[in-house]
Amino acid sequence: MARYRGMHSIQNRLFLLLFSSMMTLLILVSFLYYQKTTQIIHSKISDLAEKNVSQTVGLFDLLLEGYDSVTKSLNSNYELSRLLLEADKETNINVSVMNERAITNIIGAAYYSRDDIVGIHVMTKGGKLYNYERRFAGLVDQDYRSADWYKKLVDSKGEMVWLGLSKGSVLNSILQEPVFIFGRQLYDLTNYKPVGIVLIETDPKPILAALSNASISPNSRVFIVNNNNDIIASTDEQKDNLSMEANADKQLPAPSFSRLPKPKGDEIVVDNNTDDLIVSANAAVADWTVFGLTPKSDISEELVQTRLYLLAVIIAVILLSIMLATLISRNISSPLKLLIREMKQVELGNFRGSVDVKSFEEINSLVSSFNRMVHRMDELIERITLSSISEKNAELQALQSQVNPHFLYNTLDMIYWMLDERENDRLGRVILSLSHMFRYSSDWEEASKTTLRQELEQMRHYMTIIENRLVGRVSTEVQVDNIWLDAIVPKMTIQPIIENAVKSGLEPLDRPGLLRVSTIADEEANELRIVVEDNGVGIDEEALKELQAMLQDSGPGRNYNAAQEGRGRRGIGLPNVHRRIVLMYGEPYGLRISSEAGKGTTVIIAIPLPARGG
Repeated sequence: MARYRGMHSIQNRLFLLLFSSMMTLLILVSFLYYQKTTQIIHSKISDLAEKNVSQTVGLFDLLLEGYDSVTKSLNSNYELSRLLLEADKETNINVSVMNERAITNIIGAAYYSRDDIVGIHVMTKGGKLYNYERRFAGLVDQDYRSADWYKKLVDSKGEMVWLGLSKGSVLNSILQEPVFIFGRQLYDLTNYKPVGIVLIETDPKPILAALSNASISPNSRVFIVNNNNDIIASTDEQKDNLSMEANADKQLPAPSFSRLPKPKGDEIVVDNNTDDLIVSANAAVADWTVFGLTPKSDISEELVQTRLYLLAVIIAVILLSIMLATLISRNISSPLKLLIREMKQVELGNFRGSVDVKSFEEINSLVSSFNRMVHRMDELIERITLSSISEKNAELQALQSQVNPHFLYNTLDMIYWMLDERENDRLGRVILSLSHMFRYSSDWEEASKTTLRQELEQMRHYMTIIENRLVGRVSTEVQVDNIWLDAIVPKMTIQPIIENAVKSGLEPLDRPGLLRVSTIADEEANELRIVVEDNGVGIDEEALKELQAMLQDSGPGRNYNAAQEGRGRRGIGLPNVHRRIVLMYGEPYGLRISSEAGKGTTVIIAIPLPARGG
């Protein structure tokens, strides 16, 4: 129930309203921002990939045109064609040596025309081989005529044959570094007959650098493939060459190029419908197609950064929203909470407080009206209280005045019997106790209040009189804790009960009677119980009910005189005491009587539990 009230409090309702409004706006703006950012990033990355592939194709065209010009310069060299034809026919060793030197010089001139050429190899139709390389010639593979690259060159019709990357020279066994290989068949331009083939090996770094230019992320893969979908070069080979052993088990398989979108003519194709962003373009010089494949997970990395940034902003805005919603809701609800708290104090009977707030005009007006209302109520209650106190004091004095004549009558009756028996010593003690009792009963200051200590002293004076009258027939035990001796009780509370116990319970006995006074502290009920019990003749059930009803009817607000009518003088004492206790402490307190015929009577005086020691 407390949780229900808390969730429906004005502060919590205002907080939830403000916070939910801010969160709805924040989520909407964040969603639109993220969608727009995603579109922009994908668009920019697609444009970047397309631009990179286009630049890469342009670099390839420039590079291949340079390589093509080298082979064309050799093919158009009339002297080289003549020397290659004569090399197969010449049998003179000296002439052969001179021809070889001339061929080597021509090849060397082409070799030094570019810095990236690693080696140039020229083979005649008759099988003679001429080389110009950076290093000394190594062990030539004598079976090169059966190699695939040789067959491709022989089968060509004079066009450039791009053989692609190789992990080492196809002729020089010493050269184990990667090379890019291409060549063409040489013709005698006079009769257009083949005179041999030229094979050129170049440094692959320009090719690989151009491939890397098409990469837009560390995991991008770029491939150059020919019309037969054979790989000419790829960034996979570059990575493999840099760390062959480390990356061999991580190398991804080559994609199926026949299934990838291929451009037509000079167009650039961008495919964003798979797990990879695919960009492809054709090279103008060679029958090559460049494919760039970039995983979308790499593209998403920028989106991840955007999401993280957006998440940080959202968290910051949420915290700010909580602070603002709390501040606004508390600013509105705090005056109302103060007003509610003061209203609860009014419910408990505290009309002295007031609420002082500075808030909205409507709340200030409400608080002012409440303060005026409580002030008026306090004035009215104070007037009623003063009137009630005066009425209670007058009634208390009237009730107390009934005690003295009744007691005086009994005491004088006892003195009469003692004088008759001429017991002068005992009469002196009785008269002394009687003087103390008259002095005590005649002082009615402070609304007839006294302490339990003085009441017990008054009881002892009374018992002195009784014990001298009923010699040996009545004895008294007092078992009261010292910590309760300063407890406040109405004056003349215990004596009427003792008197009633003696006259109605102990005097008729044919055996010695015992009167015991004790105290019981009930912490749970917040009561101090003064117990007066005797072992007298007791009260029969019908008379006990009548006495209990008499006590019930003697409470405040009831017609006390009517309750006493017809009950005789004997019933005045106990209702009088009960009524005075109730007037002093309230309805829960007073006298409680229990009795059993033949066994005795117990009267409990219940008052509020005082503080320890007083």
